[in-house]
Amino acid sequence: MKMKTALSTTFGVLMLGAAVIAAAADMPVVKPLRGTVDSVDNKTLNFTTRSGAHQSIGLTDQTGIRLVSKTDIESIKPDSFIGSAAIPQADGSLKALEVTVFEASLKGSGEGHYGWQNADGSTGTMTNGTVGKLSKANGRTLSVGYKGGEKQLVVPQDVPIAYVEAGKVDQLVKGAKVVVFPGEDGKTARGVAVGKDGFQPPM
Repeated sequence: MKMKTALSTTFGVLMLGAAVIAAAADMPVVKPLRGTVDSVDNKTLNFTTRSGAHQSIGLTDQTGIRLVSKTDIESIKPDSFIGSAAIPQADGSLKALEVTVFEASLKGSGEGHYGWQNADGSTGTMTNGTVGKLSKANGRTLSVGYKGGEKQLVVPQDVPIAYVEAGKVDQLVKGAKVVVFPGEDGKTARGVAVGKDGFQPPM
């Protein structure tokens, strides 16, 4: 009887996990481009992707440039506005792959919870919102609130933590690591995250 109960419980957990992952897969998925800057010419960003392909995308006056630098887990505090690429867990929580902490002036950037294509091509989630309750134990466990919802995020001690601030086009220098967010037309960028001093944006 105990074995039957244990098997039923295990099956239930597996089914819940599958349902959570399926729900994440059903969301619209943001597919950023990741690479290294070759040049910027006539409002066109030329870069080489991590797979070695050469790509170009237009920059407009509306393209948001964000400068990304390394920070540590102590930067995550109650009321911080953060973003986190994560993997959904069977209990409904999210396990962070990385966390970006936004400067105060950028609060609200990309707010929400949606699908996200990770650097390895797998699909997870991205959650941008405001930190509520936070507990410290083997990393961080925190609630992240956004318009229309809230998620519980588990941040392991060893995941990369980055700080995001407003940037400028002239920081898109040759060799800089970038994450490019194409606009709806696919020809221009709605945003570019560029690493500071050779830092690779972890998102």
